[in-house]
Amino acid sequence: MIAFREIDRNNFFDVIKLGVADEQKKFVATNLFSIAQAKAFPECICLSIYHDDVLVGFTMYCIDIEDNEYWIYRIMIDAKYQSKGYGKAAMEKLIDRIKKDKEHQVIYISFEPDNTWVKHLYEKLGFEADGRMIDGEIVYKLEY
Repeated sequence: MIAFREIDRNNFFDVIKLGVADEQKKFVATNLFSIAQAKAFPECICLSIYHDDVLVGFTMYCIDIEDNEYWIYRIMIDAKYQSKGYGKAAMEKLIDRIKKDKEHQVIYISFEPDNTWVKHLYEKLGFEADGRMIDGEIVYKLEY
């Protein structure tokens, strides 16, 4: 079962040690960078992703101050836990968490154009291209 937990003194060092496969490093910022970014951008919410009691990944999301909509800025599953369904399960859980806020009806996410694996995952979850490119990344949206 996938669960989110706060990042605190008990798991901080383990969270920053998580990493994606070498060929994926160009697609996602490190967790350490993301946690530092959340310090400067307090609207960002960082969570660790666990499968049962095993730390498997990290996510960061927020209500963006520019468009006042939800954005999933980061989601990563550690290389040794990939291809086990944890990424899809974590995305589904995160989407459900965001949907509890009834004042919003859209979730945005962006990704590098050559990251075809996440493109397919996001499409399976109901995301669609919204026609924008931001900082060289394709923007997808999920309306609910």
